[in-house]
Amino acid sequence: MNEIFNLEYNTERPHLFIPEYGRHFQKMVDHAVSIEDRDERNRVAKSIISVMGNLQPHFRDVPDFQHKLWDQLFIMADFKLDVDSPFPITSKEVLQQRPEPLDYPQNHPKYRFYGNNIKRMIDVAVSWDKGDMRSGLEYAIANHMKKCYLVWNKDTVEDSVIFNHLKELSDGQIDLAKSDESLTESGQFLKNKPSRSNNNSNNRGKKGQRGRKKRY
Repeated sequence: MNEIFNLEYNTERPHLFIPEYGRHFQKMVDHAVSIEDRDERNRVAKSIISVMGNLQPHFRDVPDFQHKLWDQLFIMADFKLDVDSPFPITSKEVLQQRPEPLDYPQNHPKYRFYGNNIKRMIDVAVSWDKGDMRSGLEYAIANHMKKCYLVWNKDTVEDSVIFNHLKELSDGQIDLAKSDESLTESGQFLKNKPSRSNNNSNNRGKKGQRGRKKRY
């Protein structure tokens, strides 16, 4: 009965800083921290690093492999291990420092079906000097916008709608409505557009074929 009452539960055990190494490895690190002789601590720390390297052989091709192992050793020791590290010791404050939040692109959510890359292409076109190359890029952008519009919205769209959107996205710096040239016909883009009805009928046909037995 005494053995039952003396059972050790994980909730009562000390926190594991890196659970991947396991409880016994954490005890090895704790033992290294408790060693009073510095030379002995250095020897034990190097032995622990050697074992860590054997446990993770896939890390050997990673740059600064040994540096990463030493950082992990100090993390598991809660930075209380006083040994001679061959690498600069990363401070606890630096590791706990939160990274800067990422700036997610929010370019004209009104026209999400065009995607953010379209706005980047427009910015590049605006930065170019006016000429044949810029004109070609502007029409390439307009055609791609028309293709995106047809994929996500309707089966047809007037060129004037695309020109107005392009003018708005470029802050009025690209105005193709004044030109006599037209964009690619909607039918050309719709040729490669997958038909949902065809896909559904094909799937039903395949299911029916799988369900039938061959008769000889």
